[in-house]
Amino acid sequence: MKQKIAHVSLLVNDYDEAIEFYTKKLYFDLIEDTVLNKDKRWVLIAPKGSNGFSLLLAKASNDLQTSRIGNQTGGRVFLFLNTDNFKRDYENLINKGVKIIQEPKNEPYGTVAVFEDLYGNRWDLIESK
Repeated sequence: MKQKIAHVSLLVNDYDEAIEFYTKKLYFDLIEDTVLNKDKRWVLIAPKGSNGFSLLLAKASNDLQTSRIGNQTGGRVFLFLNTDNFKRDYENLINKGVKIIQEPKNEPYGTVAVFEDLYGNRWDLIESK
């Protein structure tokens, strides 16, 4: 048996503003942007060098979904972005004005900082040891 998680849905307020943030500030690749109907698109983004995993940007379509934008995990770190060059990617976050929640620190598993995306979702930027 072989299984894998291919995508994780990330609730967004607007497709285009989310694409702009992830591609221009985090340098993610836009994998697909297909219009499904007048209100819904299939939008996949992924970090450069990703191996098959991507985020599905899902525009909130009702009040309950809208209430969860930026807080899909109750304030915990939601996503973990591994890097091969922490200094480069951390400086990019600073230069692009991305909100840093926790300054870099060394942990037994590597160097980590916490940042927020445009909606307030918390991410770890990690360079493993």
